[in-house]
Amino acid sequence: MLELKNIRHQYDSKVVLDMPHFKAESGKHALVLGLSGSGKTTFLHLAAGLLKPTQGEVLVKEQNLSGMTGAALDKFRGRNIGIVFQEMHLLSSLTVEGNLLLAQYLAGLKKDASRIKDVLGSLGMTDKLNAWPHQLSTGQKQRVAIARAVINRPGLILADEPTSSLDEVNAAQVIDLLIDQANQNESTLIITTHDQRVKDRFSEQISL
Repeated sequence: MLELKNIRHQYDSKVVLDMPHFKAESGKHALVLGLSGSGKTTFLHLAAGLLKPTQGEVLVKEQNLSGMTGAALDKFRGRNIGIVFQEMHLLSSLTVEGNLLLAQYLAGLKKDASRIKDVLGSLGMTDKLNAWPHQLSTGQKQRVAIARAVINRPGLILADEPTSSLDEVNAAQVIDLLIDQANQNESTLIITTHDQRVKDRFSEQISL
């Protein structure tokens, strides 16, 4: 599902990520650990095709993301990669349903209202379908962000520091939700974090 080959990425002359090889098979879950500044977010952005590596290849479903550009890359990402960012980036001018419909539209998929209701139901958010982002708590916004990441049934789910600002109870719930959604969709799940509380939940761990 995801493979990085001979990856090296740098800003100006500073190397921020040097990874000879990384591979995550379809349906597998892995944790990428490291302190702040170790390259975790760079790794995630490369895996999502949001950055092009200085050298090397990033393969998702055997497609080389470095060779894709513009609308083709955006559509491929929308259909195959779900991303949960540290900042949730919900559009304040759209309702919860509108934010999820936008994710379908940007992927070039048809409107699927029943899929939206199913995903929100699985996250305990059915009653927030028509709510605006400013009406949601931080935890509810995070659930909507997870819903947006999985709405198109992506084969790859990437989550960047999803528990960094949460207490122990809420951190455990978010990890449960991500694992549950990945299992429901048979998706590969990659979480980048420096949160040591998460370590016990993943047998596959990579340290940067």
